[in-house]
Amino acid sequence: MSFFSTRGGACVTASQAVLYGLAHDGGLFVPSMFPTVTQERLSALCQTGYRNQAARILRAFLEDYSIAEIEQTVDAAYGDGWDDPAVAPVRTLTENIHVLELFHGPTLAFKDVALKILPHLMRLAAQKNGEEREISILAATSGDTGKAALEGFRDVPGTSCTAFYPLGGVSRVQELQMTTTQGRNTHVIGVKGNFDQAQAGVKRIFADASLRDELARRGIVLSSANSINFGRLAPQVVYYFTAYTDLVARGVVRMGQNVNFVVPTGNFGDILAGYYAKRMGLPIKRLICASNRNNVLTDFFSDGIYYTHRTFFKTLSPSMDILISSNLERLLYESADRDAALVSSWMELLSASGSFSIGAQRLAQLRKTFWAGYADDVMTAAEIRRVYERSHYVLDPHSAVGSHVLNEYRAQTGDHTAAVLVCTASPYKFASDVAASLLGAEAVEGWDMLQCAQKLEELSGVPVPEQVRSLATLPVRHKATCEPQGMAQALLAELSN
Repeated sequence: MSFFSTRGGACVTASQAVLYGLAHDGGLFVPSMFPTVTQERLSALCQTGYRNQAARILRAFLEDYSIAEIEQTVDAAYGDGWDDPAVAPVRTLTENIHVLELFHGPTLAFKDVALKILPHLMRLAAQKNGEEREISILAATSGDTGKAALEGFRDVPGTSCTAFYPLGGVSRVQELQMTTTQGRNTHVIGVKGNFDQAQAGVKRIFADASLRDELARRGIVLSSANSINFGRLAPQVVYYFTAYTDLVARGVVRMGQNVNFVVPTGNFGDILAGYYAKRMGLPIKRLICASNRNNVLTDFFSDGIYYTHRTFFKTLSPSMDILISSNLERLLYESADRDAALVSSWMELLSASGSFSIGAQRLAQLRKTFWAGYADDVMTAAEIRRVYERSHYVLDPHSAVGSHVLNEYRAQTGDHTAAVLVCTASPYKFASDVAASLLGAEAVEGWDMLQCAQKLEELSGVPVPEQVRSLATLPVRHKATCEPQGMAQALLAELSN
């Protein structure tokens, strides 16, 4: 299968799409077609576990990887390091609301599902394309991608990994997870700005030909660990299939019966993976896009206008504090009937004026699949309390946004189709805010991160993960910071060290 750039400037193999990360024209790589999973094949998947389903689905996209390579990669990624052998288990909250738990990996967030496998795919991609230079992985992170990428590539031969994160824009646990990372090839740089500025800076680095030449002289080639890299996106498609087959195997839904997925959304990669699963044949009725107060996507699905010249808010759900959702470009490419010139014109308008419009007809088509809503911090805290009181289940602030939006969707549409809430992170990554939501801010005033985590353990019966408990004693190794305009120079300095 070939891969095209959303802006029309490339045709590459799957391994090249993984290796390059981002097309040189600034576009994102997309598959030339969507593989089809028939109902017969889907029924067969119900009889298999996570690894087997992952191997089959990834092989459908990554055709220049052999079956043996895919299977070995999947075994390496989803063997050790998971506190649940199902990798992505589904729990039932109510009769027709289920939660897909994606936080059982080493960094307690959904990014682990893809970033445990990406280093293996990347190393094979380098071999297949004769790339002998050091592969320097860059990641802009709103909180979770950074640590997952650092952990995935830590001490992997022939690579280095640099995470840029917004100073003051992530939770204390997220920051400590990154800045205490071990490994001789890991780098962490705090950006004095927000995530959008960090992400734009990484894209500028990829587009800077003179910087690429300088790195090439040093024997270094850049690649990406963000979901702009198709090697990050493809593994996320898998858990939509495993969630559905899990429900079928348990008799919760019939084979072929539609379900809705509710996805807390910032950079649009996770929900786009659900869209890809639907295009492949998975019986998804609606994809419910849940945003926090930075509700640029809610407005887009309401009026078809993407507008970023608006106030940026820091919220209880920092991984969603994003105004420029990079993966939306892949959806726009499909909405534009794969007209790369039209997508390029929209991206040029976004860069020049901060907005573009897709028109009423295209919006109407998108709204057949997508529905969007949002929750502010007051709504989010209230939803954490409501779900705990009803189901004795503790949601993190991102998943609570999704739960609130699902209630809103059902109230407005009357659609009570069985729904899967995609739970993207452990509540322990946001222990202070979750504890305050459950007990009140006054009750936890003066408590440190670990005290809040211990209270969550008492309330939920779920032990504090060792990954959180140990943070209080780990030394901070990474202290570099920079302005958004100085990210390239900061990268060069880190790589020189």
